[in-house]
Order: sequence, then structure tokens, then C-alpha cells
Amino acid sequence: MSNGPTTCYKCNKYYLGSCTDVMSSCNVESEQSCATENIYILTKTGRSMYFYSKLSCMTHCEDFNILGSEKRTELICCKQSNYCNLPEGV
Repeated sequence: MSNGPTTCYKCNKYYLGSCTDVMSSCNVESEQSCATENIYILTKTGRSMYFYSKLSCMTHCEDFNILGSEKRTELICCKQSNYCNLPEGV
């Protein structure tokens, strides 16, 4: 187990391997996890196309997938290692 709190990436708009605003970090408090929120836009054919990710520390984070009429949001939570919320393959 690591000493001290887990550190996570924090970015409002992460796209194609980089943060389009300012990449910073946050330390998880109790009840928190690192969070990766992947936003997908739905095309007219019903397919989901990756748009961007939002990286943060989130309280009561739970993995979920929400499908709306125009977008799909996927939330992935982790706290097993520092900076575990960096999206892979997007």
C-alpha cells in the first residue's frame, strides 16, 4: 500500500493524449477516487464517437455508462495507483 493519498490527474478537457487547458493534479480525500469521464457524441447512425475526457478527483465515484439522446457518458473510477485516471487508447 502506498504512503499518503493517491494523486490523480485533473483536466477539464483531455483529448488525444493532451490536456487542452491546464493539466494539474488533485489528491483524493476520504470517500474519493480518481475519475475519468469519457464523453462520446452520438452520430445519426447511432454510433458513439469519442469527443473528449474530463479528469478529476470525485467523491462517491462509481463506474457507470449513461446513454442520452445526443451523447454517451462513461465514468471510470480508480484509486489503486497514482495517476490511474489517464485515458488509454483515446
